[in-house]
Amino acid sequence: MSEPIDDRTVRAAKPAPAPAEPSVGTTRRKKPKMPKLSRSGARPPRAPGVPAPQLPRGTVSAATWRDLAVVTALSLVGVWGFAPAFGDTGYLLAGIGGVLVGTGAGYLSHRFRLNAFVTALGAIAVYFILGSALAMPGYALFAVLPTLQTLRGLALGSVFGWADIVTLAAPVGAPDYITVLPYAAGWLVGLVSAVLVLRWMPRHDRTPLRLAILLIGPILLYVMGVLIGTQTPFLATLRGIAFAVVALVWLGWRKGSANNASLQERKGLNRNKLIGTAIIVVAATLVTGLAGSALVPAPESRFVLREKVVPPFDPEDYPSPLAGFRKYTKDLGESELMTVTGLKAADKIRLAVMDTYDGRLWDVAGPETQTGGSGSFSLVGERMPDAPLLVSESSRSVTVSVGAYSGVWVPVVGYPTKLTLPTEPEDKTQDLRYNAATATTVLTSGVDKGYSYSFDAQIQDVYSDEALKNVPTADVTLPAVDKVPDVVTAKAAEYVGTATTPVAQLREIERQLKANGFLSHGLASDAVPSRAGHGADRIEELFTRNQMIGDEEQFAAAFALMARSLGYPARVVMGFAPENIEEGAEVTVTGEDITAWVEVPFEGVGWISFSPTPDEKEIPQDQNPKPKTEPQPQVRQPPRAEKQAEDLLTNVDINDSDDEKKDDDAFELPGWLVAILWIVGVPLVLYLVPLLVIALIKSRRRKRRREAATADARAAGAWDEALDSFTELGFSVPAVGTRGMLARDLGTQVSSHATAQGESTDAGASDGEDAGTVLTRLADGADEAVFAGVDATDEHVDGLWQASERSSVAAAAAVGWWRRQLSRFRVSSRKTGSTTGSTRQAAHKGRSRRRAKGESQK
Repeated sequence: MSEPIDDRTVRAAKPAPAPAEPSVGTTRRKKPKMPKLSRSGARPPRAPGVPAPQLPRGTVSAATWRDLAVVTALSLVGVWGFAPAFGDTGYLLAGIGGVLVGTGAGYLSHRFRLNAFVTALGAIAVYFILGSALAMPGYALFAVLPTLQTLRGLALGSVFGWADIVTLAAPVGAPDYITVLPYAAGWLVGLVSAVLVLRWMPRHDRTPLRLAILLIGPILLYVMGVLIGTQTPFLATLRGIAFAVVALVWLGWRKGSANNASLQERKGLNRNKLIGTAIIVVAATLVTGLAGSALVPAPESRFVLREKVVPPFDPEDYPSPLAGFRKYTKDLGESELMTVTGLKAADKIRLAVMDTYDGRLWDVAGPETQTGGSGSFSLVGERMPDAPLLVSESSRSVTVSVGAYSGVWVPVVGYPTKLTLPTEPEDKTQDLRYNAATATTVLTSGVDKGYSYSFDAQIQDVYSDEALKNVPTADVTLPAVDKVPDVVTAKAAEYVGTATTPVAQLREIERQLKANGFLSHGLASDAVPSRAGHGADRIEELFTRNQMIGDEEQFAAAFALMARSLGYPARVVMGFAPENIEEGAEVTVTGEDITAWVEVPFEGVGWISFSPTPDEKEIPQDQNPKPKTEPQPQVRQPPRAEKQAEDLLTNVDINDSDDEKKDDDAFELPGWLVAILWIVGVPLVLYLVPLLVIALIKSRRRKRRREAATADARAAGAWDEALDSFTELGFSVPAVGTRGMLARDLGTQVSSHATAQGESTDAGASDGEDAGTVLTRLADGADEAVFAGVDATDEHVDGLWQASERSSVAAAAAVGWWRRQLSRFRVSSRKTGSTTGSTRQAAHKGRSRRRAKGESQK
């Protein structure tokens, strides 16, 4: 039988053949047909629904570069508007750098065709790597390299910077991460805009709506600069004209395209565009420059967030009210602080409630330490929220006129239910904060002489000890107390004695303090001096000296700590207790009426008051107030308000060495870092671990095929590897058929999917070849290597593996993003198919017979 005529032989016999390109198989590349032109020279319009021609992967057209440049320029105009909120030009480096970093990350995503997850992950990595030099250069190593402080600032600034920028006075210079805000905003807008311009827009027609979508990011930056700014406009005319002109001109030129028109028509269109552009520029300049002055609102009516957003009240910004206790007894003892009407006998005026102790002060719990028992300060109106645990059958209607008193703490009686503030001469209703759990009322702008207000309040019912005999304390969680002297716990156990019920134990402590203590305010008229303060050293001194000498500040603080040591939720209340109250009469409150007491909650009853301060009585003079332990020279201490908090502490025997040792030895990650690790790390591990395992399996499969013993096995392995890739991508691979039949079938599927996805059929292939052509060349080359009867060369086999890779890449580019992700988690290990396997075995047998025949003839 004569040998079949090979197509390559026929092509070689033709005269003046064109130089043949190196190919793996026998299929010849076809030149792409050029669309026919009309008589006017214009290309025929594209049919509706047909996607625009696609450029090779990673290539960016000149028009797309212009779009990206315009969107970036508009974003920079928006960043410029952050100037009023910042005191210097450091925000420009951060904002411009953020836009460029985000845009660069978007370009890399397009250049390497990264999926959404890898794009986001890479953009975040670039954000942290370059952010130190751009947003926090003063804290970076050599002003460039990241440090723990800069990494922390980049994380915190992107989350908390938005609240800080509108709650802090402009220009904002602190905290250290505040410049991260323009960097993060620019980075996000740059990233999203670049992805839309480079990856989304080229797949669709440039309609006005789609072009307008690209302006959303720059517009948000522009609006953000206005909202976080001040009431004084910042170059509103100049920035408005620049933004409007660039955006309108770009939309006008980008929408109309003269590519499909003849040369004469194109000249006319361009002339009309130039005239329209000039009209737009002139109109925008006139409207913005001339009419803008009349349309721009007055500074006082300009809407900016910092004027509308009121920062939350933080008690830690103010000194502890109890720390200034002696100010009232020494400096304001005879001053008329306020006049109050509506009081009844035994009523006390509540100033503030302190429920946390740190070894230096009893203080009002701040936002970070507040619990359900201490509550938080909320912006309220005239109506106050209900107080938890309150049991009341009596009420008061009280009016207060402020005299010498001043401060943010508003004096009230009981638990207010309605509070009316005057609106003249100044309306301070927006400054009112209220803590329903403690009935502590705050006016952040402060009250001073001449201010008056009225309120209705509920008064906590009073219960006898007999009624509370079998009542447990309420299940209330208060902020922890720290650094309590050991002597407090010892004295509490001693004073309790044989009492077993909560109220009995608390009354015993109260009785012992009253019986054994002596009242002294530290005045010059007092027989025995009494040091101010209620830190750990002062409380220990109260119990270790021969005589317990102090005033309400020390005794209330000590009682609350003793109650806490027994497990009872106790808090210290500071206020005024006027004497000789006549119902309905006006009562004048002076500094001498200052007092402090302790409240403990009981189940179903409410907060019950305890007053452990002893009555005034003569202090024995025949004993010197010396320490019971080691004698030390005593020096009269100045008032606490004149010393720093750290100077008030001396060495106190507090048995917390083990806890401190554990704290020193243990290394704890910051909370923000733990949160980031959980939010980012867990999904990352769940994604990467299976992906890594499957990638190793595929790599082993590929290596086994590529390093097969014979050349025909390696060639067939290249074909099998391509079929496995197609199967993992979700293509339907026929179970039976020759390689050529399978190649044509799969090529048709790839073309169909590419058209549906808006991709080019030659995406991922080389030299403009579509996926079907590459796959056909691979099939022909594999057949030649298997059936030729001679060993294929290494160059031929390498070419087959390259064709296999190109066909797989082209197939991946033709399907959607989700199918590409799923293919990473699929493993299709195709063994030799039925048809290809039988022909391959037949080829091996035929080659063996031919070799044996040749040897016998020799």
